[in-house]
Amino acid sequence: MNSLKKIKLGSQGLIVPNIGLGCMGMTQIAGMDIYGKADEKEAIATIHRSLELGGNFLDTADLYGPLHNERLIAKAIKSNRNAYTLATKFGYEIDDSERLTWQFNGKKEYVKKAVERSLKNLGTDYIDLYYLHRLDPNTPIEETVQAMAALVKEGKVGYIGLSEVSSETIRRAHKIHPLTAVQTEYSLFERTIEQSGILNTLNELGIGFVAYSPLGRGFISGDIQTPDDFSDNDFRKAIPRFQGEQFQQNIELVNEIKKLADEKQITASQLALAWIVSKKIVPIPGTKRVKYVEQNIAAAQMVLTSDEMNRLEKIIPLGTQTGARYDEANMAGIDQ
Repeated sequence: MNSLKKIKLGSQGLIVPNIGLGCMGMTQIAGMDIYGKADEKEAIATIHRSLELGGNFLDTADLYGPLHNERLIAKAIKSNRNAYTLATKFGYEIDDSERLTWQFNGKKEYVKKAVERSLKNLGTDYIDLYYLHRLDPNTPIEETVQAMAALVKEGKVGYIGLSEVSSETIRRAHKIHPLTAVQTEYSLFERTIEQSGILNTLNELGIGFVAYSPLGRGFISGDIQTPDDFSDNDFRKAIPRFQGEQFQQNIELVNEIKKLADEKQITASQLALAWIVSKKIVPIPGTKRVKYVEQNIAAAQMVLTSDEMNRLEKIIPLGTQTGARYDEANMAGIDQ
């Protein structure tokens, strides 16, 4: 049953359901578990179940794996490619032996190389939405976007976007070729794009906004109660949000969110997703389990009253400290 509402993402013509499926956790990244261990069979079943419910907007990147995530998606969508809207990303440099160099590369030659590799790994001849994953500080954004625009002309890419970029970068890029979407972390726990004016820039230019980690990297689910709940190689252990005193403060915020969710007889995760959808922002919660994709898609159909929206925003007012989203090294890679 196709029950999800479709919306325009940006003003260039791309139509997507009002919630997507983040696929990052379906594989490791450079040997690290992303939100616990993944199971390929369950991951593919999750992608198929999402489609049954109208959730055909999949988000991946060549970084995830690296490359294994795109290959997993290729298996899941084989013989049914056109039923899906595929978004993938490039920009973290991957060498010819499929190793991450952990450098950013936005040079025009690399853009061509990256897209050909993603097309092959996804088993398709076109990518619906192609993002620059992180800005390459050593390459002008104009060069990168010109190369991405060439892919649109060639029919290899439908629409283009950027991830984790400043208003200035967005404006410079948009002059070269219209952007369809910008992707940044956004949740009740992380609202920097509102404070920095980036959301206003997107609205002004008619660019869509896609929210990754809409559940605060799983914090808002309430499943994490102590730092010991992580496996040894879970990447979240290095994130300040999950450390020390900040962890305890965040648990208190989650408990308050849960009280309101309980009143509505829904989960805290569903409440947090419904809040984002109500703002006409497209969240891409990551999951690799059928149960959670069903809950997430149900959340996208929930309507919150203005009173409920206000109550939520009073629990975590704009500017609340919840801890940095990454460690210092990874924060340095974000264009602010």
